[in-house]
Amino acid sequence: MLFRQLFDPESSTYTYLLADEAAREAVIIDPVRDQVERDALLVEELGLRLVYVLDTHVHADHVTAAGVLRRRFGAKTVASVHGGPGCADVLVEDGAVIRFGARSIEVRSTPGHTDGCVTYVLDDHSMAFTGDALLIRGCGRTDFQQGDPSKLFASVHQKILSLPASTLLYPGHDYKGRTVTTVDEELRLNPRLGGGKSEAEFVAIMQGLRLANPKKIDEALPANLRCGLTAEESVTGEPARERAWAPIVRSASGALEVTAPWVREHLGEFRVIDVREPDELASGAIEGAENVPLAQVEAAAAAWDPNEALVIVCRSGGRSGRAALALEAMGLRRVASMAGGMLAWSAGASPQGGGCAV
Repeated sequence: MLFRQLFDPESSTYTYLLADEAAREAVIIDPVRDQVERDALLVEELGLRLVYVLDTHVHADHVTAAGVLRRRFGAKTVASVHGGPGCADVLVEDGAVIRFGARSIEVRSTPGHTDGCVTYVLDDHSMAFTGDALLIRGCGRTDFQQGDPSKLFASVHQKILSLPASTLLYPGHDYKGRTVTTVDEELRLNPRLGGGKSEAEFVAIMQGLRLANPKKIDEALPANLRCGLTAEESVTGEPARERAWAPIVRSASGALEVTAPWVREHLGEFRVIDVREPDELASGAIEGAENVPLAQVEAAAAAWDPNEALVIVCRSGGRSGRAALALEAMGLRRVASMAGGMLAWSAGASPQGGGCAV
């Protein structure tokens, strides 16, 4: 089985891609709308057919990409019948089975954080995807959105920690850089739910928490009840593919790239960052490009909007590729290197063309 764990640094959300390698059918769990281009590109690069988009619950801290991925790939969206969004294609009960190729995922209802929380368990019980019901050394809050600590205690112990001790547990979030745990670890080490703690002890712990509301709750909750689409977007029956910000490919070095002709045609739709040294600009530069030498890019990017579209350029594409990789790793979501750099730009220049030749 093919498996990928992906991360959104803004919300500390994990997204999971699983696929049957023979059938090339895939499911994705808890995709984040801000990362939809990354996830869609990965599906396409791996030659997969996305058949289901699974949400573990109605999220309060980020907007799901379920609706967008449904429109793009024709996948069916899946959520709990108990408090899940009515726009989902498949509303599942406890015990439902989601099939992709020869593999399958069992749905286990795990309310307590919200009424609609579910845990997805792989057919061989080697993996479970717990959403916010059980986190690594923690659990989801129970103080709003149908939260109930008694329900959560029962859910976790009956539906998750009852799995084999070696089952790998993959949470919906982690805020300390941890990626996976096991049933055995959480039974022994979880300070809220492990170590033999009683329901009464757990309820007291949860009632004593004083947590601020999630920063994006006012945006995320209404959007997620529409499967992540805005009020202006069609929830169902929309055949048009949502256009990506650019026709991106990934180079052999791993950098996201766009072509010089596309950059020329779409100038003005994104920021152009030229990472050459200042003395190199005398040979020519793209009109409106901002000069940020490669050594300064990461420091400068700390103040940039992570959702803004950026095209990075240099002389031949090497430095801009390294910069694009670094910016992607920092969490900038719409960044690409111009393949071939200014050499490619000048090769396609005409007397009426934009920019300057090298």
